[in-house]
Amino acid sequence: MPTSEEFKLTLHWLNGSRAQGTLWLLQELQIPFDIKVYQRKASSIFAPAELENVHPMGKSPTITITTPGSSQPILLAESAFIAQYLSDHFNKGKVILPKRWKDGQEGKIGGETEEWMRCQYILYYSDASLMSTIYLGLILSGLKGNDIPFFIRPITKTVANEFINLFVLPNLKKHFALLESYLITSPNGGKYICGQHLTVADIILAYPLIAAKGASMTELAKGDRKTFQEAFPKVEAYIQMLSEEPGYKASIKKIVDITGTFKPMP
Repeated sequence: MPTSEEFKLTLHWLNGSRAQGTLWLLQELQIPFDIKVYQRKASSIFAPAELENVHPMGKSPTITITTPGSSQPILLAESAFIAQYLSDHFNKGKVILPKRWKDGQEGKIGGETEEWMRCQYILYYSDASLMSTIYLGLILSGLKGNDIPFFIRPITKTVANEFINLFVLPNLKKHFALLESYLITSPNGGKYICGQHLTVADIILAYPLIAAKGASMTELAKGDRKTFQEAFPKVEAYIQMLSEEPGYKASIKKIVDITGTFKPMP
């Protein structure tokens, strides 16, 4: 693992973003880092323009790594890519990435362990399929809120409900059913998504799940005449477990110490 003298790592953290999961991962791997905080404007869900000075997309999380002799910093963006890069380069022997190959199957097609295959899938699934559905649900729910002028709210509410019922709700149910099956079949009877140990997949998956629960997205996906806990008991217990993980709590404390407050969503 590189020493702190060999690099300077900065996390560009935005409130109400997936940067919280990246912060947890940095602390879990005990990587020395600086943090630069960005805040969304109170009247907007968009990131401030100054983030575009770091990365052209102006999104968070973004990480910059400066190494001796380099003319340009290494620039990392997108949660899954950041998580993969950090886990590959800064693993201190923790089971943060599952073992890749089955014994004697190194380099062979199909020689990967189930734990590793799950971890790779969840990294990119949570960043793309799951989070996009949750964000769409949040945006549509906002069209029914008090921020919409009252004289057009009946129209926006009707349109939002149509899209939620036609697209968001069916897809949320599919997502939670998938995660329920993953947790039921966790390798070696583990309580985490990839088995018996916390992995980078759990850390990256934590933010969308905890944010969804906090924004009542889980309640949208409950079964007919069932609570969310009755419909998806494993997912409900998993979300609660992740929210109680020492590393997750430590990441929240870090932000509270800097900004004075913390909310999973904007």
